[in-house]
Amino acid sequence: MAQDLTVSIGQHSERGRKDANQDFHGALVPRQPDLGLKGIAVVLADGISSSAVGGIASETAVRTFLDDYYGTPDTWSVKTAARRVVTATNSWLHAETRRSRDAYDRDKGYVTTFSALILKSRTAHVFHVGDARIHRVVGRSLERLTEDHRVFVSSQQSYLGRALGVNAHVEIDHRCVPIEAGDVFVLTTDGVHEHVRAGAIVGAITAAGGDLDRAARAIAEAAYQAGSPDNLTLQIVRVDTVPDDGPVDLQARLDDLAPAPLLEPPTTFDGYDVLRPLHASSRSHVYLATDTETGAMVALKVPSIDLRDDAAYLKRFMMEEWIARRIDNLHVLKAHPQTRRRSHLYVAMAYFDGQTLSQWMHDHPAPEIEAVRRIVEQVAKGVHAFHRREMVHQDLRPENILVDASGTVRIIDFGSTKVAGVVEAEPMTGDGEMLGTLQYTAPECFVGEASSPRSDVFSVGVIAYQMLTGHLPYGAQGPRARTRASQRKLRYAPARAVRPTLPPWVDGALRKAVHPDSLKRYAVLSEFVHDLRHPNDALTDARRAPLLERNPVLFWQMLSLLLASAIAYLLIGARLHP
Repeated sequence: MAQDLTVSIGQHSERGRKDANQDFHGALVPRQPDLGLKGIAVVLADGISSSAVGGIASETAVRTFLDDYYGTPDTWSVKTAARRVVTATNSWLHAETRRSRDAYDRDKGYVTTFSALILKSRTAHVFHVGDARIHRVVGRSLERLTEDHRVFVSSQQSYLGRALGVNAHVEIDHRCVPIEAGDVFVLTTDGVHEHVRAGAIVGAITAAGGDLDRAARAIAEAAYQAGSPDNLTLQIVRVDTVPDDGPVDLQARLDDLAPAPLLEPPTTFDGYDVLRPLHASSRSHVYLATDTETGAMVALKVPSIDLRDDAAYLKRFMMEEWIARRIDNLHVLKAHPQTRRRSHLYVAMAYFDGQTLSQWMHDHPAPEIEAVRRIVEQVAKGVHAFHRREMVHQDLRPENILVDASGTVRIIDFGSTKVAGVVEAEPMTGDGEMLGTLQYTAPECFVGEASSPRSDVFSVGVIAYQMLTGHLPYGAQGPRARTRASQRKLRYAPARAVRPTLPPWVDGALRKAVHPDSLKRYAVLSEFVHDLRHPNDALTDARRAPLLERNPVLFWQMLSLLLASAIAYLLIGARLHP
């Protein structure tokens, strides 16, 4: 069993020579799965002493962060989750100041510094606003990981240039540093670090012999004895162990379960009546079943026999249901509620009675453009549900899209999905490993770039193009372009060459959606969907594409005419000058 991330924490806070303590601090070490998915949070805030509500501001900032950070979606990265929470807190503090009697006096408002250290897997994330500090012990000294946001007017006068609650918007510093067992981090307010030298802080930690609370008290006392007139707060965090190989078992430690066997319907398995096979491939087997408790129709998916020793495959297999439980969208296949303990590793999804988009295209070789729009719009809504949770599907293709008799569309198969919150702790694939189907994979993925929402835009664009034309926008050359130079040579085959009745602006939208350069592609699918329905003059500008792409037949006709003229000229010249 892989070991978890473990730490020891020492903390101390006192008012010092002040009448009240405007500092506030806190730490939270969650249990699994939050430990692996969110990490350990250590937070420190220092309310401005000129304000009677500075202490309220600092306490609000710390308590809100520790409550709300762990309530953000598991799929979000640490950076996204922390920034969203801090930004919301800043807005609340600023609004409270504007509602108070001192609405325009920042020195009397709900203003506080804010510094947070989040330890997740093998990485320390530092978030910082203000002049508190986060250090890492290096030898007998301290490495400062934050910059003071203090503006000095003179040697005697300065003010906070950045803090929570000052403005409606706040800029938050963020940096990441790798961690190892034995690393020690120190968080301090200015009342401490302005009066105790780095060597003395490290010496006190060493002298405490592992009692970090005792070390924190000793450092605060040293600051007081040195004449500090401010509140005294500090936190000491020692990393005791780091994970061996990843953040956490994402399916309640299902890696302790053996993969489910291949089933032979009709049979009963783990509380399901297995009725018949639905699909079989080299990667998995899917069966139609009913839940014996509820009678609900379920699609049971078991791992392929050939891949049961592939650890990376099994991790992606486990991720599929985990992802499905975190997305609630009409156009994304849902996970079946799990009410019983499992005996084996398998995936249980709600059954959706539909045909693949591949079969739909076979049945509709020349669909009306409106039918294509309706399908693309539904796919886009489903993909948007992934993107807003910082997920990239990475394997959007006709075989992974189902269409039922009423025309409702659902996206399936999340085994290749990249989840930002998981990837930052443990990449799900090895270096250079390609996921997804080559014909629908965005060009940037072939040259080693990380996939992004624009990569899914490319895949949806290819699907839309294929529904309208029956072909691929770059033919067989797309997947073969494995360098940037070869990708620059790719030439889009106009959809209107196959369907002349297609509006030029629709062809332009398709061209932009599947552009080899991701920065020239649509940033979000909603823009592509809009341009499929509404003429966009910018997409039909004849100067945007060379003649070879706009009208290949005319291009070759003109080239042939020029060649014929050149040959005729040479023949005439040869006769006149034998």
